[in-house]
Amino acid sequence: MIFLVLGRGKTGRVVADVANQHGHSVRVIGEEENTNASALTGPMLAQFDAVIDFTTPQAAISNMRACFANGARVVVGTTGWYDKLNEMRAICERRNAALLYGANFSVGIQAMYRLARELVPLVHGYEISISETHHEGKKDAPSGTALAIKQALLEADPGLQVEIVSHREGEAVGTHTITAKSGDDVIQIRHEALSRRSFAEGAVRAAEWLCGKTGCYDFKEIYPRLL
Repeated sequence: MIFLVLGRGKTGRVVADVANQHGHSVRVIGEEENTNASALTGPMLAQFDAVIDFTTPQAAISNMRACFANGARVVVGTTGWYDKLNEMRAICERRNAALLYGANFSVGIQAMYRLARELVPLVHGYEISISETHHEGKKDAPSGTALAIKQALLEADPGLQVEIVSHREGEAVGTHTITAKSGDDVIQIRHEALSRRSFAEGAVRAAEWLCGKTGCYDFKEIYPRLL
């Protein structure tokens, strides 16, 4: 397969390396080469089986619009744009394109979502909170992953009050902790990303899965099909 990776940031570079290791051909375009999605023309996109976006929230919106206008298949690992999700889904479906988005593509975080749902009914009366730590350059706070963990908790109890505390420190890749606290004890579920490779592996597998498909998909919903 031939993939186009949008974004020369820390994760985008690892995605390109992993795609190469999977035997795919890859082209990488930085944001400076693709202002307002100017590089994403029909003839250019026709060369690729799928596009993988790890840019910024603003750039991701422009990139999706351009890709969908040309019927392209897009995997979006960028977060911070979900207020536009319904709009992007509608454009994608109208143009017979494909979108696969995810707050986090790592195996460990997918497990954490499940553990979050299972925890809630077991700790009635506990105060539940989420903390997340990322590198200083991360644009959105709270992180998309923290918001997705909160959503998983709320699926178990829609009335649950959950506070999210965000930290931006140095070069931290990403740490998320669920804390359930009573007056007598504390339970914690913690996931720490040691490198960006787990995100990249998931994104590449998502792109492989998306090839030949149309429609809009959430990675946490299709992930079990990749196991």
